[in-house]
Amino acid sequence: MRIQHFRNATMVIEAGDQVILVDPMIGPKGTMPPFTFFRFKPQKNPIVSLPDHCRPILEKVTHCLITHKHPDHIDKEAEKYLIRNNISVICSVLDEKVFRKKGLNVVLTVEYWKKADFLGGKIEGIPAQHGYGFVAKPAGNVMGFYIQLPNEPSVYLSSDTIYTDAVDKVLNDFKPDVSIVAAGVAQFDIFKPLLMTEEDIVRFIRNAPGKVIANHMEAVNHCPMTREELKKRVTDEGLSEKTLIPNDGDWIALN
Repeated sequence: MRIQHFRNATMVIEAGDQVILVDPMIGPKGTMPPFTFFRFKPQKNPIVSLPDHCRPILEKVTHCLITHKHPDHIDKEAEKYLIRNNISVICSVLDEKVFRKKGLNVVLTVEYWKKADFLGGKIEGIPAQHGYGFVAKPAGNVMGFYIQLPNEPSVYLSSDTIYTDAVDKVLNDFKPDVSIVAAGVAQFDIFKPLLMTEEDIVRFIRNAPGKVIANHMEAVNHCPMTREELKKRVTDEGLSEKTLIPNDGDWIALN
């Protein structure tokens, strides 16, 4: 298995002849409005371009996995791409109606804590809470995924979530070989953070039994955590060996 980190939460999981695109935000830099105007610099999103060397693998994508419908996880350019290429889409049962209405080819819907057949293996929906306190309700439905493919490392895609009992259960009971955490510490101009705080990111990494890939940084303007800040923190905590913090476009080989 190999993973290519594109930008933000967008990545490709390559397993044999299957190429799974995750949460595609593939449009040009600056084509969406800022997500915060006062707390952080009001830059148009995405705030960085998608690396050119990410685009060739889009021609090989066989499936697309979408954790939720926010525009930094599926943008207009991605919708056009998925429809044009009739890519098979996997999503939460709670988002099925929205994506079908847009014209996406939804072939599999997943429920919380229920396993479904997926590419010869299994995929299971994991509850995710998109924020601390009140902000989680308007943030809407989000689903993480636990993926087990034949002869491949198990993968926990936590999605946009804070550290919850569900997250803790997956890390401690399911024992994923690889866990992917949204580490941008996103926050709007008001309300509490939308993603794990720095302390909870450290807790996630410490409790994960295998490698952790940290993403959702330096791509949208409401995520203040930088790669260098996270690198320093995990080094200080003695967690640098198990933490992978890819740059945009980087490939990660997993045994």
